[in-house]
Amino acid sequence: MEDLKLSFEEMWEKIIACDRSYDGLFFTAVKTTKIYCRPSCRSRKPKKTNVEFYYTIDDVEKAGYRACKRCQPEVGHPQREVAQKVMAFLVSHYKHKIILQDIADHVGVSPYYLERLFKHETAETPRTYLEKIRVDKAAHLLQSTKRTNLDICYEVGFQSPSNFYKAFRRRKQCSPSEYRALKGVK
Repeated sequence: MEDLKLSFEEMWEKIIACDRSYDGLFFTAVKTTKIYCRPSCRSRKPKKTNVEFYYTIDDVEKAGYRACKRCQPEVGHPQREVAQKVMAFLVSHYKHKIILQDIADHVGVSPYYLERLFKHETAETPRTYLEKIRVDKAAHLLQSTKRTNLDICYEVGFQSPSNFYKAFRRRKQCSPSEYRALKGVK
């Protein structure tokens, strides 16, 4: 797996939200049941203290966990695997300026086929998925740091503040400053 940079808190947020878009990028293992799941699994959520995260099925199974019978994280599909490689690439490179050709070259398919396949698997384009990652990272930084909105804008890979504010408002239904105030960060 590529150099995925998600904190424990970010991964925890994804499993609480049952976010399907992170399936295959990491796995949630529950210490008390010795079962591992996809981030989108609809099973009852464990206590935070009983959770460990792994990036590969091999690692989680070597640690002694078995696959969940509900979400079946060990079952793979070739198209889903390409989409997961794209998601991992986007999560790992969200800070950089990325064009569709870069992503297509990385997974070894044409840009046209990549866009079609990715949209079929995730219901969004690689560009909107990248925007989602950037806005999620920005929201996390707004909550956990006192950095300025402008610093965060460039830190998460947006090329201009106006695009950052538009994308943030579209995804979170409020501005970055309003989001920070709603979350109680001063």
